[in-house]
Amino acid sequence: MIEPHKNQEFLFSNEARSLRILGEYIYPKTVLEKQNIQDAIVIFGSARIHPDAKEGEQVYPLTKYYTETVKVAGLLTKWAKSISKTEVQDRLVICTGGGPGIMEAGNRGAREAGGRSIALNIRLPAEQESNPYVDNSLSFTFHYFFMRKLWFMQVARALIVMPGGFGTMDELFEILTLIQTQKSTRVPVVLYGKEFWHKLINFPLLVEYGLISKEDLELFHFSDSPEDTLEHLQKNIPL
Repeated sequence: MIEPHKNQEFLFSNEARSLRILGEYIYPKTVLEKQNIQDAIVIFGSARIHPDAKEGEQVYPLTKYYTETVKVAGLLTKWAKSISKTEVQDRLVICTGGGPGIMEAGNRGAREAGGRSIALNIRLPAEQESNPYVDNSLSFTFHYFFMRKLWFMQVARALIVMPGGFGTMDELFEILTLIQTQKSTRVPVVLYGKEFWHKLINFPLLVEYGLISKEDLELFHFSDSPEDTLEHLQKNIPL
């Protein structure tokens, strides 16, 4: 007779879904505690923005955000290392979705600055291959989107949102909703790339029609430079 905890057919059945969900919470928690990771700065953005885009490609005008994400992550990592309590960085570790594009840039910037970074990957049909700059000891692959999102919020002391598509929008608005409704502790949110965000979302229109409060516009900060992003987070992350 097969013991239940060794029965693969059962463990991957609909009936055992709750066990798999629980595993996606307990395993990262255990690893991060063992690695003495206290908190993180999360970077969101498109998997499609890559440094090798050529003129004429649709994504080409956004290529600069890859380079700037590398710089942002590097500056933040150097700052985080300076305030960490041990020689091994334990504070404000860069955290990304672990895939290509902006996610790769975040992990890359952290590594090139001599720091660690977290990768919260997810199994998808396309685009979500693990990038070469992730730290294997801090890399996780999720099946459930909502568990991955939970972990982004669980570790985040700040969020930086670079240009992106459906996935980035989903993550941004869920975070803003959680903060707005006080279901999550308020953390600084940086929308990087003023021109992109002003073109994409008419936030003042939401205020004009009373769909959000004027004060809700204070839930995020627009930035156009790595230096401004660093300064804003240094002022607004309580340590």
